[in-house]
Amino acid sequence: MDDPIVEAAELRKVYETGSVHVEALKGIDLRVAAGEMVAIMGPSGCGKTTLLNCLSGLDAIDGGDVRIEGRSLAAMSDQERTDYRARRMGFVFQFYNLMPVLSAVENVELPLLVARVPMHEARRRATDALALVGLAERAKHQPDELSGGERQRVTIARALVNDPAIVWADEPTGDLDSEMADEIVSLMRRLNEERGFTFIVVTHDINVGRRTDRIVRMLDGQVVEEQQLEVARVRTGDAA
Repeated sequence: MDDPIVEAAELRKVYETGSVHVEALKGIDLRVAAGEMVAIMGPSGCGKTTLLNCLSGLDAIDGGDVRIEGRSLAAMSDQERTDYRARRMGFVFQFYNLMPVLSAVENVELPLLVARVPMHEARRRATDALALVGLAERAKHQPDELSGGERQRVTIARALVNDPAIVWADEPTGDLDSEMADEIVSLMRRLNEERGFTFIVVTHDINVGRRTDRIVRMLDGQVVEEQQLEVARVRTGDAA
């Protein structure tokens, strides 16, 4: 991995609550290649989501360094990190975080409008993103008119609308039944293979992990194992 898109070195995160001192991340080293799909797995409380938040710059770190596309997040100002996330990152969360009063296409175009993309251009890109995830015909429906799987597809479309370098997904199938979960994982895998999006996925579901290129296992704030899944792409291609 000569030129990783994500690189963490001796990454540390500490939470202080009164007299309680909790080391959430204990010197993690991690590298992710561009175009790779990686699952971060481990028991509840092991630091999976904290790691994702620190790697993406959502949370400040207390030691070490994180470099994204060769740039140190610590060297950026708060505004620079915010701008960088808006331009180069997409986020998918377990509970969708969709605006209930907006239609699917309005939810997808929202980050573009916040970034001051002209309205007609934002609508075009949002429509294209919905088509990419198979929801072109549901563009005018509000979230409460969509199934759980469709809502998560809208969330994925919103994450992809700015053509990000990296998509961060935190338990993207956690609120879905097994059939819908498989549908969403298949979609992410297809977008990774066909469009080259880099996905870093926090999950407790081994069925999700097995569909990725590599599983990074965590325990007590440390990476304890990495498992390369050489057949992941072949298996997905066969299934398609």
